[in-house]
Amino acid sequence: MSKNSIIAPLKGWKYLFKKPISVPMDDIFKNPRESRDNYRGFHVNDWEKCIGCGTCGEICPTKAITMVERGEIEEKDGVKAERPVVDYGRCCFCGLCVDICASGSLNMTKGYLFNSSDPENYIHMPRELDITGKEHKLGYVKDESSDLLDLERKHMEQVDPGERKNSFVEIVRGFSKQQAIAESARCVACEICTKTCPANMNIPDYIKTIWDDKVEDGLEILYETNPLPSVCGRICTHMCEDACAIGNRGDAVAIRWLKRYIVDNMPDEQYEKLALASVSKKGNGRVAIVGAGSSGLSAAYYLTTLGYEVEMYEKLPLAGGPMRYGAPRYRLPDDVVDKDIGFIEKLGVKINTGVEIGKNIMLGELKDKFDAVFVATGYPHTQHLDIEGSEHNDVIEAMDFLEESADYVRGVSAMPDIEENVVVIGSGNVAFDVARTLIRFQNEKFGKSSVMMMALEREDQVPADAEEVEEGTAEGIIFNLGCGPQKIDINEDTGAVASVEAHACTRLFDEKGKFAPVFDPSITQCVITKQVYLAIGQVPDFSYISDELQSKMDLTGGKIKVGPLGEVKGMPWLFAGGDIVHGMDIINGVADGHKAALGIDKYLSKK
Repeated sequence: MSKNSIIAPLKGWKYLFKKPISVPMDDIFKNPRESRDNYRGFHVNDWEKCIGCGTCGEICPTKAITMVERGEIEEKDGVKAERPVVDYGRCCFCGLCVDICASGSLNMTKGYLFNSSDPENYIHMPRELDITGKEHKLGYVKDESSDLLDLERKHMEQVDPGERKNSFVEIVRGFSKQQAIAESARCVACEICTKTCPANMNIPDYIKTIWDDKVEDGLEILYETNPLPSVCGRICTHMCEDACAIGNRGDAVAIRWLKRYIVDNMPDEQYEKLALASVSKKGNGRVAIVGAGSSGLSAAYYLTTLGYEVEMYEKLPLAGGPMRYGAPRYRLPDDVVDKDIGFIEKLGVKINTGVEIGKNIMLGELKDKFDAVFVATGYPHTQHLDIEGSEHNDVIEAMDFLEESADYVRGVSAMPDIEENVVVIGSGNVAFDVARTLIRFQNEKFGKSSVMMMALEREDQVPADAEEVEEGTAEGIIFNLGCGPQKIDINEDTGAVASVEAHACTRLFDEKGKFAPVFDPSITQCVITKQVYLAIGQVPDFSYISDELQSKMDLTGGKIKVGPLGEVKGMPWLFAGGDIVHGMDIINGVADGHKAALGIDKYLSKK
């Protein structure tokens, strides 16, 4: 030890008798010293970027940040009406709140001077200006080394396009355990996804069970809000991911695939255990459900767990609706649908298939036989295109084709009659289902494919999911966008479809946002084809509802107007949900079924 190191502490004593130097606060405020570039001063928050996720408050080690609701902020999908408040009496200026900010709205300035005799003045809601009310240069901001969020989604393996376009093998492989745990770690549990999900699924809770390696608990959490987890783990429209906080700066958490991971890795005995725990003693009443799609099955599940005897009526040979007859097998295998429906049947739900209401049994008969009726008949028919030639036999409706195709793939019917050169009109998800199914059939029959998708929308307006566009492109769909068919030409000699005449579409919507396409006949094309498939939208079939009952309903735009719990006005015994209430979406169907079950329970409890 050096002599200097021994004496050094004693040198401090010389300051004991020196007069301290005091600098007046006014002088400090008038001539503040310039801070370093990464100085951690007062916070600022860009409210236009801020989504109110609350991750800053969750990570704060001193609990200096709380989230406060602001009435002037409109709450919408992906954005909470809350903003952070900082208590500078607690803040330690560590910067973790900045490092984890999901939207990148929160930063720290070089500003550090503030004085007040009122402690309440140190509690501040940051905006563009800091606590001093002045504009200061930014100080500490996160960079790649300090960013606490993992912005890159874990890779999901898929079957190669060259292989998958020749079969109906399921495209998505699913996460391994290691991938699922790594992806679950990206979730910040802000619950913005839960607010956005129509079924309000407890998403952060079931994702956490993956991180904790307790997926059996995750299955129970899934069934609290969604009795079709296997199906939704594959074909849900995942609005939750569109709202995911991480998606503001990177890739949204793969919520749908994590849901699938839980159900795919759950042994049958766990389902048996959950089924036994879910069974309720019947005796509260009897309910009929018309339509065994997502909404009907959801209502059946919840009604059964509430103690009701439920009987379902489905006109097709198999239960499932669009899950069974719409979604192609490469997206949703039959055994996945069987798994979810089988669980609901284990609870005691009776499903009568091949029974058409309005033909085999009247809706009025159900009213007399049961205490309440829930209708969820979906959108089974394709919207017609009113142009010359559209009535030809080789102008085929999407829903009819998909139903026939599903039966062929499951081995109960022949392959639909497919031509070598076809046109699909439309660019939504159903249009892609049709086009990609046709590609597989053509490859099987001819060893090659030629499927053109014709649509009014331009490339940046296509309504289908981005993954459909990406996967369909890789499989060989030929795109002819920004044009609308005006006529389907028929060969006078053979009577067969010859071509589609189309004009350029110059506008889709009018000034009020109403769908009102405008065409330019000077830009015309003639597409040679032998078959045309219509996929421009779906419509309901209310033929099973008598004119008398329809006159009592509010039917607008092909939808039944209902109350908050699915009740049909003027008919307390009748409830409705699913496509005929909200349009085509599986998770909205699940939510509608849940609400209707609560509505029916409320009605029958009073009755």
